[in-house]
Amino acid sequence: MANIVEEIKRPINEEMKLFEQKFYESMQSKVPLLDKVTRFIVTTKGKQMRPMFVFLCAKLIGEVNEKTYRGASMIELIHTATLVHDDVVDESFKRRNFFSINALWKNKIAVLVGDYLLSKSVLLSTDHKDYDLLGVISRTIREMSEGELLQLEKARKLDITEDVYYEIIRQKTATLIAACCEIGVLSNNADETLAKKMMNFGTYTGMAFQIKDDLFDYLSSNVIGKPVGIDIKEQKMTLPLIYTLKNASEKDRKYYFNTIKRYNNDQKRVKELIEFVKSSGGMDYAIKVMKDFQQKAKDILEEFPDSEARKSLHSMLDYVIERKF
Repeated sequence: MANIVEEIKRPINEEMKLFEQKFYESMQSKVPLLDKVTRFIVTTKGKQMRPMFVFLCAKLIGEVNEKTYRGASMIELIHTATLVHDDVVDESFKRRNFFSINALWKNKIAVLVGDYLLSKSVLLSTDHKDYDLLGVISRTIREMSEGELLQLEKARKLDITEDVYYEIIRQKTATLIAACCEIGVLSNNADETLAKKMMNFGTYTGMAFQIKDDLFDYLSSNVIGKPVGIDIKEQKMTLPLIYTLKNASEKDRKYYFNTIKRYNNDQKRVKELIEFVKSSGGMDYAIKVMKDFQQKAKDILEEFPDSEARKSLHSMLDYVIERKF
């Protein structure tokens, strides 16, 4: 899979190398502690797929320019801030096999660092009068927050319908990928119609991405390198589970709702529910929906002339649903 990511990155290799330096510069502070933490963030970075979306979408209609780099930095600042805050909320002490910021510097500093990164993303747009990008990132931050809160509200009652689930994952996950794609074309002065089209492309891609993540909860830990049933233990209602319970008999529905509510830490009951989801077609249904979103995204790409950027975005869509982690 690492080779696939490198192949996707090939048309923007030079841009990604330069981006790393620009991203670090966008986080710099005169406060020594902040500078120490931001250096740590740079050294523990992930695949940086979101900046890749920004650069590839910019190249889809033009060239990468300084505004593109700023847009990619804004996105990565927001993404990093949300990960820092998520680790505090989830009381998670590891990320990408490194200690998390809250593990090393405690919650108070982690929350303040996350706030600082969000403020830097806004300042990066206002300092350069990129008000169109400011509108995109402001909307994105609002929607991501609303999505998290909607999921928390619904998790208490376990009454998530399929439509509510789609709205949660659109806001929580897809909205940031949509922002990447919209910002990419806006950096090349795209009109409103084109910006909206690429926002839709990113939304469909993000929906497929999140459904794939949800499917991992039902796969063997040998395949993905993490325990199965984590979402069930955390009482998260994902698409395979929602579909299965909706189509189950009244007796089965009550029994498995009880598993989620009261026996979510009982390994035997959780495993039993996972097998029920598999045998009831919950995974097959989620895979079909995921592929439908992927196809909608591919249909939008077909409207653009053939190019290296378009090929990489096609490959990215395949990677989103074929990845093993």
